[in-house]
Amino acid sequence: MRVHPAGEDALLVEFDGLDETMAYYRSLTAGPPAAVVDLVPAARTVLVMFDGPKQPVLDWIAATEPAVTTTDDRSDTVTISVVYDGEDLDEVARLTGLPTADVVAAHVDQTWTVAFGGFAPGFGYLVGTDARLHVPRRTSPRTSVPAGSVGLAGEFSGIYPRSSPGGWQLIGRTDARLWDLDRDPPALLRPGTIVRFEQA
Repeated sequence: MRVHPAGEDALLVEFDGLDETMAYYRSLTAGPPAAVVDLVPAARTVLVMFDGPKQPVLDWIAATEPAVTTTDDRSDTVTISVVYDGEDLDEVARLTGLPTADVVAAHVDQTWTVAFGGFAPGFGYLVGTDARLHVPRRTSPRTSVPAGSVGLAGEFSGIYPRSSPGGWQLIGRTDARLWDLDRDPPALLRPGTIVRFEQA
């Protein structure tokens, strides 16, 4: 763990990898001091924003141990129905060496966790438990990916909350509303949320 200043009222806590980041993020969110106003995770960092003296926050970070938990310990679970007819489903099958039906089964049968958000409001980077679906991004990104598209890239799965350019391998689509300003909170998928996919 390395801690870097990020302006007057924030600290950037850097870790060696995604698993370590997620474990520490779970611990940091479990009992932050009153001075901490926000925690923003990413692939290898957690941004700690605070209001007040810096030293007590530094001491709290230094004293924090990574969480040891399983998905069974988590109650925040979202189920998302997917039609698996994506344009890149056959390519993912080729890259993984799996029949298309097994690609779908691998996506449905594993547990996914939102590691962090980014790219667009409502977009969650989901990490799974089955490395067979780790595939590279497309060599040529699309200029427009429809909202609701479900994709794979590297170790992540994700759902495009709105139409946008993108280079993920598209395996399906969903009608789930990922970002809704009339919902509290607006994002359906927040860091730490457990996601289960089902075939529509």
